[in-house]
Amino acid sequence: MQSLFGRDVFNLHAMRERLPRDVYRKMEKTIRCRAPMPADIADIVASAIRDWALERGATHYTHWFQPMTGVTAEKHDAFLAPTGDGHAIQEFSGKMLVCGEPDASSFPSGGIRSTFEARGYTAWDPTSPVFILPGKGGNTLHIPTIFYSWSGESLDRKTPLLRSIEAVSRQALRVLRLFGDTEATHVSPMVGAEQEYFLVDRRLAALRPDLLMTGATLSGLPSPKGQEM
Repeated sequence: MQSLFGRDVFNLHAMRERLPRDVYRKMEKTIRCRAPMPADIADIVASAIRDWALERGATHYTHWFQPMTGVTAEKHDAFLAPTGDGHAIQEFSGKMLVCGEPDASSFPSGGIRSTFEARGYTAWDPTSPVFILPGKGGNTLHIPTIFYSWSGESLDRKTPLLRSIEAVSRQALRVLRLFGDTEATHVSPMVGAEQEYFLVDRRLAALRPDLLMTGATLSGLPSPKGQEM
């Protein structure tokens, strides 16, 4: 199972194996600290991702994003580029990895736009690793991206989330500085269940009336007044 888990995800483990040490360290900082990815390593990272994807049967890549339509959207391109002499070569540059330009005219905008304002852009979010999905015509490399307008307005559901994470981190660092912590560079919020949950066999519930009497069980007495959910 260990050899199968995450096999088609270009995560930090895959980066460590395929990237030069200095490039890997910069990417690790970009991912863990949400720092801007240095432009000088984009082509190196893209080359490593291309080789990794081709080894897994990928024929195309797509900038994958979540527009404000309730579904995901994709812009597909092939790993081929014409050479001008009637042939084509496999190409995947840093620019092709980092950004894209899908048509934004069909996505919600909040108003009427001129033609030039209908342009939308995608940008790779390195904190979400690229991955491969199989298909009948070949596998596709999926690049998780954010989607924004020509004026910088978010057109997706992920950009506001990333901005919220950055705002929480910025304010949390202010608190840490008040307590004397000068080493922390970023705070990552975690979203999930606030408390732990335990499943008790229904047949054994009668042996634990204390659990039912707390009023805090999923199946038990009503919660105390003022603590209803």
